[in-house]
Amino acid sequence: KERNKGLEAAKPIIIEDSVWICGGVIINPGVTIGKGTTIGAGSVVTRDIPPDVFAAGNPCNVIRNLA
Repeated sequence: KERNKGLEAAKPIIIEDSVWICGGVIINPGVTIGKGTTIGAGSVVTRDIPPDVFAAGNPCNVIRNLA
């Protein structure tokens, strides 16, 4: 009943160009994933990820630069 009242609000997820998101990834609301980034399988993205990196894990962390 509470959901139908419209009390909840979601933040947008921004996924920039040339991003590869592998299987089973969870992305929290309000997160931005930078251009050219790869997110590893099964990751939980809880904060912004910079461009041109490989990031993975729970919580998702930058593993290495791709540029």
